[in-house]
Amino acid sequence: MTENMSIRAGRREWIGLAVLILPTLLLSIDVTVLHLAVPKLSADLRPSASQLLWINDVYGFLIAGFLITMGAIGDRIGRRRLLLIGATAFALASVLAAYAPDAGLLIAARGLLGIAGATLMPSTLSLIRTMFHDPAQRTVAISLWMTGFTGGMVIGPLVGGVLLESFWWGSVFLLGVPVMVVLLVAGPLLLPEYRDPNPGRLDLVSVALSLAAVISAIYGIKEIAAYGPGTAPVLALAAGLALGAVFVRRQRRLADPLLDLKLFAERRFSSALGTLMLVILVGPGVMLLTAQYMQLVAGLTPLQAGLWTLPQTAAVVLGFMVSPALARRIRPGSVMAGGLVVAAVGVGLLVGAGSGSGPAFVVVAQVLFFVGASPLLVLGTDLVVGSAPPERAGAASALSETVQEFGGALGLAVFGSIAAAVYRAQVVVPEGVPAGLGESARDTLGAAADAAARLSDPAATALLTAARAAFTDALQVTAVVGAVIVALTAVLAAVILRPVAETPETEKADVPV
Repeated sequence: MTENMSIRAGRREWIGLAVLILPTLLLSIDVTVLHLAVPKLSADLRPSASQLLWINDVYGFLIAGFLITMGAIGDRIGRRRLLLIGATAFALASVLAAYAPDAGLLIAARGLLGIAGATLMPSTLSLIRTMFHDPAQRTVAISLWMTGFTGGMVIGPLVGGVLLESFWWGSVFLLGVPVMVVLLVAGPLLLPEYRDPNPGRLDLVSVALSLAAVISAIYGIKEIAAYGPGTAPVLALAAGLALGAVFVRRQRRLADPLLDLKLFAERRFSSALGTLMLVILVGPGVMLLTAQYMQLVAGLTPLQAGLWTLPQTAAVVLGFMVSPALARRIRPGSVMAGGLVVAAVGVGLLVGAGSGSGPAFVVVAQVLFFVGASPLLVLGTDLVVGSAPPERAGAASALSETVQEFGGALGLAVFGSIAAAVYRAQVVVPEGVPAGLGESARDTLGAAADAAARLSDPAATALLTAARAAFTDALQVTAVVGAVIVALTAVLAAVILRPVAETPETEKADVPV
């Protein structure tokens, strides 16, 4: 290590950042693009219901499960090397998925895509840590990186729709090939290499424990969110938590741990990680409920509902781009806390949602939430990455992304459970509805809409009106819970992040190898 107090990124680093955004963009496209391909895929491969679930879910499960391991491997063998290995594997797995002759091989290919994807996220974020030593420049770089991820989720359905109009379902997977070819060509020329000079050996038992713990816990949480607390998902969640406890205990005893728990002793790191998880807990749950509200209560078509999401996407991008400039003029902790106050107001506005409020009211609430949460997402991620020692940046990046995966899954489970409980308690099935359809209508608003479609008026209208009112009540209750969580997070950010979110003008430069 050498110290240089005036290192600022130049043209090469900014062009390198554009290269790093490419795999991030692709990963987010891959999350959404498959949804459009499911009908054609199902008609061609004829997967069973279980196989279709695994085609959709195995990708996300394995990305989450391997993040910690890949972050640690990148610190040991070199982040650029791991990124290029992962890019090669992702391109090959994309071809395998595109031409899969049956559902079993497609599941295997999606699993390989997930493992390869887990190499890309921590590698790109930790390389940003290596390339941008100046804190202000690094914050801008992370905001652009996150904008790329958000942009991919927006254009994914558009790109997928264009491809599926002219080609077979497998064409959506081939998007990954040219992107990874560009990365493989430009990466060695533009990206520096960096690895821990004293990495120690990789503990394979810890790798197995982390993988099993994360996959079991996220599987259990997602199943509980989708189908309720059944025996299998509860056992999976319990097993994941138990394995996680064993993993943590083992890390404390190892001389060369897979995950260095000393990172949590750094106040900036632990404070930022905790507040990030709290806000991410709220976002996916609120988005899920408002998406249902737009279609099943406001009566929008899927296309109309999709178009109404554009303002909140623009709000996120605007928040990402403005946050670095605000942080240069105002204390970063104050920017994050102030943004969360705006976010809490946005979630709180949903309490006023009703059958007659229309989609515009809900969109305004969402815009306020997302623009308010954006500073924490950018500056908090910057704190997590910047506060870790250079040799642990890969592990810190992976941990940040794993916590966000957990937060999103847990938020869906918590808010989904609250909404389901309120809905079932509030829905009143009108007289004249057959018992079987009435029982189905008590489960979800979607089931109530299906039941109403089988009835004639006035019973159909009465059932749908009652179900919509009950769902609106559920949305309002979850909005209160979400607003309280975000408001408390704003207080925590003001108290614990305001004094620790101060970064020096420059940092020690980590020397590429």
